[in-house]
Amino acid sequence: MWTIGVGVYFVAITFRTSLGVAGIDAAERFDVNASALSTFSLLQLLVYAGMQIPVGLLVDRWGTKKVLTLGAVLFTIGQFGFALSDSYAMALACRALLGCGDAMTFISVLRLGGRWFPARRGPLIAQLAGLVGMAGNLVTTLVLARVLAAVGWTPTFAGSALGGVLALTLVLLFLKDHPEGHEPEPVAHLGRDYVRRQIADAWREPGTRLGLWVHFTTQFPAMVFLLLWGMPFLVDAQGLSRGTAGELLTLIVLANMVIGLVYGQVIARHHAARTPIVLGTIAATAAAWATVLSWPGQPPMGVLLMLCTVLGACGPASMIGFDFARPANPPERQGTASGIVNMGGFTASMTTLLAVGVLLDLTGDNYRIAFTTIFVLEAVGLSQILRLRGRAQRREQERVVASRVEAVHHVPA
Repeated sequence: MWTIGVGVYFVAITFRTSLGVAGIDAAERFDVNASALSTFSLLQLLVYAGMQIPVGLLVDRWGTKKVLTLGAVLFTIGQFGFALSDSYAMALACRALLGCGDAMTFISVLRLGGRWFPARRGPLIAQLAGLVGMAGNLVTTLVLARVLAAVGWTPTFAGSALGGVLALTLVLLFLKDHPEGHEPEPVAHLGRDYVRRQIADAWREPGTRLGLWVHFTTQFPAMVFLLLWGMPFLVDAQGLSRGTAGELLTLIVLANMVIGLVYGQVIARHHAARTPIVLGTIAATAAAWATVLSWPGQPPMGVLLMLCTVLGACGPASMIGFDFARPANPPERQGTASGIVNMGGFTASMTTLLAVGVLLDLTGDNYRIAFTTIFVLEAVGLSQILRLRGRAQRREQERVVASRVEAVHHVPA
């Protein structure tokens, strides 16, 4: 069951990141500048981020299968429409539709993992889900980029849309929300009161807010690079060929997959390692970007390899945000809490995508200035993590003690 769910997420990530290897082609096809090009990904992420809380509520209320089905329908139509788009406006509408469908996948996969695996496996399952998603990114950089160069825009994007049809078929035929005999307790849904209560209760937990800021601070440096600006930066600013640039983007994906497994195993065994891993990843990312942007002239290949390897840690670190929110919320609120957390990184990515595009236009394609946006957002996020971490840890310890006391009281004499 979990494999079907992450299969849908795999396809969604492939569609989401497909523009990352087609940014130069899109600029030529639709005759747009850097700011307009960034609007593609900006709108897609705006829709994605805006849908996170509604999707979380839907997952809590409808269950995984219905939400994944709707998501697969929407992102498949969006990808196919993007293949046929011959105008900037139509292409924008299709990316928005794709973002809406994509928004329904990851939270559903987290919920599915929570239903089919024991709680102690939560950190590892979340990292594995992220790993499968990055495998979708790997398909984009290794396969889609080459197919695009060989057969052109429409056949590439229309052919990839068939993956969405396959994912939808598997969900409809085989997916189940939970094992037999493990149905969740029914929850009273009282219209607006239910919505307000779910959101307010989830937000009230320091662990949820800490998870949001962890996701905000760690995810966006790699997301922005993979989603849109990595290829232009490496080709236009660093003078690399498209093939070499694609290999560096692939390195980010491979590093993500390896580091994700390591982070998942470490956190599953040592829960206290969450905060040090997050802070270490933020520091390493800032140091790597500072090295690249301050290098006199074009940095050597070794420095770019270092940057891409470090960026590979961003995705796994962002998954730790869900590990702060998960123990802070009961099962019937997991979808809503995950939606709040997931807004963080995509809000940061959206802001950075726009800022980089605008600064490139204002400075005559000066990537050194444009990418300094990363440091500003990291500073904002880091300040919030440091502010909330103590409160969240104390609240989590209180819950652990309370659960142990309750377990003792329920032991038969």
